[in-house]
Amino acid sequence: MSRIDQLSLRLGGISLITNEKAVRAKSRDFFWYSPVLKDALDHVTAQAVVMAQTEDDVVRTLAACFELDIPVTPRGSGTGNYGQAMPIAGGVVLDTSLMNAITRIDDGVLICGPGALMGDIETATLAATRQELRMHPSTRETASIGGFIAGGSGGVGSVRWGMLHEPGNIRSVRIATMEARPRLIDLTGLDINNVHHAYGVTGVITEVEMPLVKAENWVEVLLTFDDWQACVAAGWDILDDPDVILKQLAAIQTPAPYCYFVRHRKFLQENSSLLCVLVADRWIESFLALTAGRCVYRSDTASDDDKKRLPHLHHLCWNHTTLRALKIDPEVTYLQLGTRDGDEVNSITDVAKMFPDEIINHVEFTRSQGKARASMLPLLRYHSKLRMDMIVAQLADIGILNWNPHAYTLEEGNHRNPDPSQIALKRENDPKGLLNPGKLIGWDNPDYIYDMKGGYHAPQMQVKPCVP
Repeated sequence: MSRIDQLSLRLGGISLITNEKAVRAKSRDFFWYSPVLKDALDHVTAQAVVMAQTEDDVVRTLAACFELDIPVTPRGSGTGNYGQAMPIAGGVVLDTSLMNAITRIDDGVLICGPGALMGDIETATLAATRQELRMHPSTRETASIGGFIAGGSGGVGSVRWGMLHEPGNIRSVRIATMEARPRLIDLTGLDINNVHHAYGVTGVITEVEMPLVKAENWVEVLLTFDDWQACVAAGWDILDDPDVILKQLAAIQTPAPYCYFVRHRKFLQENSSLLCVLVADRWIESFLALTAGRCVYRSDTASDDDKKRLPHLHHLCWNHTTLRALKIDPEVTYLQLGTRDGDEVNSITDVAKMFPDEIINHVEFTRSQGKARASMLPLLRYHSKLRMDMIVAQLADIGILNWNPHAYTLEEGNHRNPDPSQIALKRENDPKGLLNPGKLIGWDNPDYIYDMKGGYHAPQMQVKPCVP
């Protein structure tokens, strides 16, 4: 009897999916944004999917898989881009999308299961108390809250509230460990960072508590610029204005807006660079007075036809910018770049000047630790990994570092060596190393030194099938 058959007997009434096509679908996320990850991970699949509906289902599954030495990869809605939810060692995908109950909406507080969709959460909180989440990814309608915490880092709202890891942006997280007798642990404060953006390697999220804030009426605004440097400088000035309440601010270089934002094209010109802004309606008039007639679209005065046919502004920003480009041009991918501290505007314009035929820049303005920041997610014309590595190296020479979106490991994606505290916690919570194996280099190789080129090959990686 196979281990999966034995698991089925142990799980009893918990739904276990073994249909090959269904399992493969649940074994994938948006890794294909990256041609490097598509080549490395396209063959990856689990042997089964467990559809947990309750916390007890999670505990029972982890206990049974621990006994049978079956790897477990936790999964939310699978909207991540880095292979976070892909079971590179096979085994079981533990799908928590059915754990979607919202158990508390109060003044400033939300408690829910990890599978609750962020769009559904905000529909419920707006109706109940006129509150909203501080931030959400561009995949708001399809992303689950547990997946966002385990795999995300920020998003729409980070321009006001900072990145997701900053104090107060997550109130508490409950996790289940993977042991003979799994424990349930409630994490608060800095301990949350052992789970946030950890891909589930240190525990499976079973409940989250998030802060809510008073909802604003947000107005979508598009501002156009003939000059890229002027566009970036305007974005930086807007970010620096304490009198404007924003939820989103992004700059996208020509020709991307006209080429890739097809349904907005009637508002754009071919040489237009674009600022995408979400501003509170009570500040809209004073905001537009500062922008010198640059506005080509505002949602509060748009026609009913435009409101129906246009995608939400957050579907133009963050990783949706790359998605819209890929739908039209499959040879495009992206990078994730920082800026030189104190020299943000020049950093951004330097990137475009260095590689005008290969890079179209895209900037997300945010705050971190109370300070104005800018992060680049430029579109890259992909030729080869070798060429991409050369571009990344040349950018590093001028002080612009890459947080590698073409790697599935935590160390490569986070630009760091192994974290001894994270490895120690995994050893405590997952002594056999069965939770999402292969994603934490330090578990397999504690002496690993960060390599900017990436490409670490996890020893658990499934072998690609031979093609005759």
